[in-house]
Amino acid sequence: MTDLFARQGSETDAAAGPLADRLRPKSFDEVVGQDHLLGTDGPLRRMVDSGKVSSLVFWGPPGTGKTTLARLLAQVGDLEFVQISAIFSGVGDLKSIFEAAKIRRNNGQGTLLFVDEIHRFNRAQQDSFLPHVEDGTITLVGATTENPSFELNAALLSRMQVLVLRRLDEAALARLLERAEEHLAVPLPLTPKAREMLLAMADGDGRYLLNAVEAITGLAAHDERLDEAALARLMQRRAPTYDKDREAHYNLISALHKSLRGSDADAALYWLARMLVGGEDPLYIVRRLIRFASEDVGLADPQALVQALAARETYEVLGSPEGELAIVQATLYLATAPKSNAAYKAEKGAMAAARETGSLAPPSHILNAPTALMKELGYGRDYVYDHDTDEGFSGQDYFPDEMQRRKFYRPVERGFEREIGKRLAWWARKRGA
Repeated sequence: MTDLFARQGSETDAAAGPLADRLRPKSFDEVVGQDHLLGTDGPLRRMVDSGKVSSLVFWGPPGTGKTTLARLLAQVGDLEFVQISAIFSGVGDLKSIFEAAKIRRNNGQGTLLFVDEIHRFNRAQQDSFLPHVEDGTITLVGATTENPSFELNAALLSRMQVLVLRRLDEAALARLLERAEEHLAVPLPLTPKAREMLLAMADGDGRYLLNAVEAITGLAAHDERLDEAALARLMQRRAPTYDKDREAHYNLISALHKSLRGSDADAALYWLARMLVGGEDPLYIVRRLIRFASEDVGLADPQALVQALAARETYEVLGSPEGELAIVQATLYLATAPKSNAAYKAEKGAMAAARETGSLAPPSHILNAPTALMKELGYGRDYVYDHDTDEGFSGQDYFPDEMQRRKFYRPVERGFEREIGKRLAWWARKRGA
């Protein structure tokens, strides 16, 4: 498996390999984004300073340097580095590795066995590590993107220290990007905004970032400077377009949708009739009505979605032509309902924030802690159960620790959303107090 941060092999091999391989650091000081492990008082730093390497589990998202740290640890203990993937290895592979490790041990050299995706091994395979870890035949370092509390046997987990790797923040990714440009001896042909977009696209994954850099340098024209749109075109597939032979189909559904939004019941009925007379599938129309109920009415009238869903169910029971009257009823209800796109706008804002902030973890106080390890990591600490408060409202913050509070949902002063707005305002005052 290609990893992120360690250089290996000859200069010729490195020059021919992927950029992520060529930029692997030679020491722990070159590793970025894991200062909590490698800082002055970090557990990995203490292990490095002591010169004694113990069995570990690296738990963290992709592209954060799990394999690299294992390679560097092998150098600390002067251990033979052996790497396998649990996806491609079985019991036979493990037996061969253990036998070779015993021979090395008899010859005075230890073995660091790095198991990528260790959670993929079943219970019996995990149990096979135990005697060899206990007698010192191997130092086991596992890497996982899954919670080891749930994925690793308790017996094996008790013999290994769990270290949590963090997704690379923007500063760490920026350093990687600068390192790549120094190696390539040329700046990336990106506008400042496109550069920010590239870091956001990496979403804390250094390997993705370096692979993207390689793709950009390989695909972009030499004299081309990419803006955000050009970068998106280069890095992503273009979405498929509609079949132009059915342009009238989309024109008519657009006319129906906009008539409903404009609260013009008569025009909406006309375009509905045009589509039914033209042979349109009634279930396609009612699916669009269901979408409209959420997008353009929302909580201004919560019954709008109920009416649209009821129209679909009625048509499925009765069929044409009797069931079409239920579609007419839903159309009239939606056209005459108070309108609000607050839910639609809230979705757009929340989606944009999710893409912008990437994989920020929830604050630890709202995470459940069913295992001892999770409690030690602070999961659930200081959580206030809202129902235990006098007003049923604790006012705690539920956004990620690294993210400032944002307001996505802004109810309108129409229909039922007027009442929702009053509730939100009351909670906001309590939260501020």
